[in-house]
Amino acid sequence: MVADGRCVGVLAIQGAVDKHLGMLERLGVHGTRVLRKEDLDGLDALIIPGGESTTISKGLDRLGLFEPIQAFARSGGAILGTCAGAILLARECENHPVPTLGLLDMRAVRNAYGTQVDSFVAPADSDAPADLAAMRCVFIRAPQIADLGPEVEVLLRVDGLPVLVRQGRVLASTFHPELADDPRVHALLLGL
Repeated sequence: MVADGRCVGVLAIQGAVDKHLGMLERLGVHGTRVLRKEDLDGLDALIIPGGESTTISKGLDRLGLFEPIQAFARSGGAILGTCAGAILLARECENHPVPTLGLLDMRAVRNAYGTQVDSFVAPADSDAPADLAAMRCVFIRAPQIADLGPEVEVLLRVDGLPVLVRQGRVLASTFHPELADDPRVHALLLGL
């Protein structure tokens, strides 16, 4: 463990788990893989990485992690979902729906930007808050988020569309901050 004693779990069913763990190490925080409900014990925060949302959702079901993650959030644990992780945090999903955790009052639209070959990098809009200004956003088969509830705050937009949102201690990013070599989204999670 690091000096401040914080520990962040990364759901290790699929996705860039090692990249997220590397970001946490860079920020001086201990990261650990999560594959069982017992792995959530003692965590300060949890990251649900990108990947394929159907595969991750089926893995959550197979491993019995839906309710434990919901309980983790209810007990005050901070959560960041990136790309597929953002889909899984939503109250509902469209375009080949999958079961979700329902922790963010929003609708996720899977693959809204297209297929793998339509992946792209774009800067955040210029109205971003100073601590997130000039963020480079990496989109890979990215979802879009829509129908935001009144308690959901938009933190970043790209081309006017929300790409980073927060509701209480839950963050969702439709892009992959772990692939842009920029620790600011992970630092935002730690600040919750």
